[in-house]
Amino acid sequence: MVRDRELEGGSCRVQAVESLEDFFRTSIDEAMSRQRVAVDPHAAHYVVNLLTLFSRSDQLYEQQGEVYGIRPLALMLADAADAASVEERNHCLRRIGDVSLFISGFFADSLSTAAVDVDYYISMGGNAYGSLSEEVRGSARGRVLAGVFAELASKFHVLVDVLNEVRAGSGSGTDVLRTYEVWLKTGSRRAEQILREQNVVPIRSSGGLRRH
Repeated sequence: MVRDRELEGGSCRVQAVESLEDFFRTSIDEAMSRQRVAVDPHAAHYVVNLLTLFSRSDQLYEQQGEVYGIRPLALMLADAADAASVEERNHCLRRIGDVSLFISGFFADSLSTAAVDVDYYISMGGNAYGSLSEEVRGSARGRVLAGVFAELASKFHVLVDVLNEVRAGSGSGTDVLRTYEVWLKTGSRRAEQILREQNVVPIRSSGGLRRH
């Protein structure tokens, strides 16, 4: 795999990396450091593994009759409610959390024209991980995983900000209105910082954006 690396004078060159897992681990560590956020190492490792897994389309998408895509979260939630066993229910909840984190972290901009926006994914994903944390506490291994899922639930919005930065990579043009919309719906600290860097003060009022 390759990644762009900025050099003096604003030029870029392509830098090879050993593996996707190494790339995501380094990118997430750097993003968390820049954003000054702390996430439990086990939870961070979980996210790295998730991104590596979902880099394969066959792990992210499902065959649904004649359609190959991502099952709507509402239907996944219905699957969890109708599950025939605890194991099946937990699988459904984990899938909801994983898909929600990946989509809201990497495809938040594309949700602006979708039926549901990024705040819906954040709510569904955080709640799914929170429920999963309670479900798996029955064994020694489960208690370890419960801590990971609890961390993912409580810091879901933080991790979305981290993944948004990883996605941005070397940096592209900023859609100020979309960034403001994301901030308004989620309270994203990263979105607020980007707005302020564009000399825009985000305010929660009918006055909308205020530019200095």
